[in-house]
Formats: sequence, structure tokens, C-alpha cells
Amino acid sequence: MLYRRLRHTRRRLLSLRHWRTRLVFWGGSLLVGAISAGFAEIASVADDGFHSLSASHEYLTLAIPPVGLALVAWLTFRYWPDAGGSGIPQAIAALGIRKERARRQILSMRIAVGKIILTILGLLSGASIGREGPTVHIGASIMTSLGRLARFPPQALERGLILAGGAGGISAAFNTPLAGILFAIEEMSRSFEERTNGTILIMVLLSGITSIAILGDYTYFGSTDAWLAAPKDWLAVPVCGVIGGLLGGLFSSAIVYGSQRIAPFAKRHPVWLAVICGAAISLLGLISGGLTYGTGYHEASVVVSGSGSVPVGFGILKMLATIASYLSGIPGGIFAPALATGAALGADLAPLFHSTPAGAIVLLGMVAYFAGVVQTPMTAFVIVMEMTSNQEMLLPLMATSLVAFSVSRLICHEPIYHSLSRAFLVRGNTEAAKGTAANAGKRTRPNAPAATAAEKESEQAPVEETPRG
Repeated sequence: MLYRRLRHTRRRLLSLRHWRTRLVFWGGSLLVGAISAGFAEIASVADDGFHSLSASHEYLTLAIPPVGLALVAWLTFRYWPDAGGSGIPQAIAALGIRKERARRQILSMRIAVGKIILTILGLLSGASIGREGPTVHIGASIMTSLGRLARFPPQALERGLILAGGAGGISAAFNTPLAGILFAIEEMSRSFEERTNGTILIMVLLSGITSIAILGDYTYFGSTDAWLAAPKDWLAVPVCGVIGGLLGGLFSSAIVYGSQRIAPFAKRHPVWLAVICGAAISLLGLISGGLTYGTGYHEASVVVSGSGSVPVGFGILKMLATIASYLSGIPGGIFAPALATGAALGADLAPLFHSTPAGAIVLLGMVAYFAGVVQTPMTAFVIVMEMTSNQEMLLPLMATSLVAFSVSRLICHEPIYHSLSRAFLVRGNTEAAKGTAANAGKRTRPNAPAATAAEKESEQAPVEETPRG
């Protein structure tokens, strides 16, 4: 037995096929980290550019969201129809699509390029979107494309590469490696598999190192040392958890049911839908003094650090702007806008707790709303902890996240990304079934040609294991 294991190990170490798999996987991890870092820089410039224009020409910029979103919607509908929305639903759906050809429609290098271009244009148009969900889509697309190039087996594409690409995208986008790993396990895979998670760990490590080498080691919202010092301060935990979970559940329900209700109109008139949603974004931007445009990073960072404030009610306006941006059908994520909304919610609730540090209430509001929206409680408290470099708030964040998750599930019974992924999953499997039926019809024709030697060889080819680095 020992001899056979040693021989098997030696064969794997000397196998050119296995080394090719490892090199492609490692190279893909580095590529995801580099592209994520570059995407972050360009997205930040686009976001800052629109805010600068809005500050100097407030009324002129009111015309930009309707026109800009119409252009992005037309480009999406015309050239990248599967690049719309966050991108996380596409990555989740790809895990359940049975045929590789159908999976290629939503995960490919072409989709990755389109996702970057369209998200940047959306930020230049003032849409309330983030780059984190698109980064997951990009990471999964890059890894699966490289897997096809290296002829990885289907099992590796379905689990290891898609999950690792998504985890690497989250890690590189926020510089939050633990949150990237947890999100891939908790939200995308909904399972714990030893082989797959080894792949995820290596992917997050390599992509994270690459991103840090380009952008430097940083905390997304800066550092804060706020914490709950007295036992009575813990009264803020259930209050923030319930309100954040309630609003997060309402947001998710609005996105899910809104997408379903307007789907027929969106299919017939995608550009007009984008114009309507863009007009709503302009109106909300006018009411908020331009604060609801873009990712919400600047508004959240000043509230978290305590260096500034936002008007009361900004969180509700930001939530409405994000709903309008998502329903427009353009590519863009909800991570950053959700965190900004949650930070504003915490700032609004802080005056209710006079003796509790306002910075701590802001963090509780942020984790509560985020957990209510995404319904991934572990990812929520870990990502907020990593983004603010505040380990002292771990237990309060954990408790608030669990309360918000429970409240949100009473309103929105299924996590938002899984609900949104169903349309991609049904369409992908339907197209795959049609292709299978068509191929079966060809095989039943009397004069159909016999299978080629290459086809027979591919059908009988041995299955490799998921690359573990």
C-alpha cells in the first residue's frame, strides 16, 4: 500500500500534465489579483470624476445618468447580454449549469472584458453601483477560461475554478482575504468541501498578494478603535440588528420582485428602462446634494472614521438609488452601496445611544444592513471587521449580524443572489437540454457519420482532480 502511494505521488510530481495544471492555476490567480487591482484603480478614478463634475456643475450632471445608463444598457443588450447586474448570480448559476457550452455564455474572457468596460461607464454615469460583485464575475470568468485553455476536467470548472475565482475577486477587491474565503463557502457553494476549499485558499493567497503588491496593504475604510465598553452599550446590538435586517430584507425583496415584474418590459425596451431608472437616480442625487451617486465609499469612510457626517435620511436615499441602478439592468454590484447605506443607518441611530461611541454604532449599522441584504452572517461580520481593522468589535458584530440575518429571512425567504441566479440557471439548462435533444436527433439519422477518433478519445479521457496548487 505504501509503495503504491509513493509511486502515485512520484508519478504526479513528474507528470507534465499536472504541472501544466498547476502553472495555469497559479498564473490565473496572479492574473485575477492584478486585474482586480487595476479595475479598482480605474473604478475609483471614474467615481471621483463624476463626483467632481457633480460638485461643480450640479444641474448639468442631472442629464448624465439617464443618457449614460441608456448607453450602457444598449451596449449590454447589444454586445454583452449576460454581463448585466452584479455578476455573482451568474457565478452561482454556473455552478449548477450542466453543459460547458451553456456555462461559457456567462463565464468567459469576453464577458470579463465587457464587465470591466460597462461597470466603469456606469460609474461615470453616476449609477449607485459597486465593483465588488463584478470583480467576482471577472475572477470566475478568467479562471474558467484558463481552465478551458488548459483542458481542466469539468469537475474542476464546476467547483474549484469558479469558487476560487470568485473568492479571489472579493479578496482582491476589498483586501479582505478571510471574507473572500467565507463568501465563496457561505454564499456561492453553500457547502464545505476539503478539495475545493484548498483550491480557494491558494487562489485567495496568490491574488491577494498580487493586489497588495500593486495597491499596497490597506484597510478599505481605514482603521477605527471604537468598541462597546459598558454592558448597557450592548442594547444597540438588537436595535441595529432588527432595523438593519428589516431594511436589508426590504431591499432584497425590492430587487428580486422588481426584477421579475419588469422583466418583460426590460426585454422589449432595455434602453427606455435605463432612461427611467437614470432619471430616478438624477432626482435622488438632486435631493441628496449629489451624495447618492457612485459607490458611496467616500460617504461611508468619513462616517466610519468620524471625520465627517452625512445628512439624516441619506441611507434611505442611497438604498433607493441602488435599487434604481440595479433594476436598470446595467452591470454593477451592491456591496459598496450596501455598506454605505448601513454606515448611514448607524449614524442615524447613534443619537439614540448617548453614552455609546458613535463609531461603534456605525459599524453595527453597517454589518446589520449588509447581513440583511446578502444574508451571509459570517461574511458580513468578518468583512466589516477586516475593512475597519477592528477586532475589538468582533462579538458585537457577530451578534448583530445574526439578528439581522434572522429578521431579513422573515421578509425575503431566499438569499438575493440565489434568487437572481435562478433565471441564468434555468436558461442555461434549458439551452443545454435543447442542444442535447438536437444532437440526439442527429445521431438517430440513418446516414449520420460515425464519431471521430478524437471524439471517442475525449469521451474516454480520464478525469483529473481539482487543482490544489
